[in-house]
Amino acid sequence: MPMPLRAPRISSLALPLIVASLAAACGPRSLAVIGPVGDPEGAAIELRDQTGLESPLRIVFEWHLNDGGQRVEGRGVARVEPPDKARLDLFLDNGETVVSAALVGGELRLPPGSPDDILPPADLMWGALGIFRPQGDTRLLGGDRLEGEALRLRYGYTDGREIHYSMVAGVLSALELLDGGRVVQRVDVAPERVARYPVEVTYRNLAEFRELRLVRESLDVVAGFDPEIWDPAE
Repeated sequence: MPMPLRAPRISSLALPLIVASLAAACGPRSLAVIGPVGDPEGAAIELRDQTGLESPLRIVFEWHLNDGGQRVEGRGVARVEPPDKARLDLFLDNGETVVSAALVGGELRLPPGSPDDILPPADLMWGALGIFRPQGDTRLLGGDRLEGEALRLRYGYTDGREIHYSMVAGVLSALELLDGGRVVQRVDVAPERVARYPVEVTYRNLAEFRELRLVRESLDVVAGFDPEIWDPAE
């Protein structure tokens, strides 16, 4: 059974220190906007083609969780299959399961009783795998050319939130989820330029003082997976 994780109670004295440390660790500085992207729809199509899944993959990684000052770590495995399926399992060093989840299209599937606040939501989860996959309930708002030859595509949800995808040379580098104009969740991607799949990913929930870092150990192309793994509740 997945092990439930409980964040410790944060005192009023500790809270400012935690906020300050998270602000300092929220990733690289914001890049200056040089101008608009001339054809954001074309850029989106190109990025979707460049980052789309081509073969089933098995990825083994280390994970490190800082949940409001509570630190936990272990090893994990991701199984990814075209066109739109992924399975993620996090284990402690003793082999105990912390969380298992399957991502099918835009649906994040969790077994009953599993912690639902460790992993990023579906939109950000695909980005953590190095895949550009805006969900169907978003629309393209526009794009920005940034310094350093980077691009940013901005998408909006019907409720007013936004999700921004940043990329360099056709490879995802960061994703930001904004609410009320403020970044509340962020994924930073350190890709392997040749294979384009991330070698390290950091997911930060700035609103809930949580950080999950994944560091890749191995990546293998495989023949495929048992269809049952896409429903972790079974």
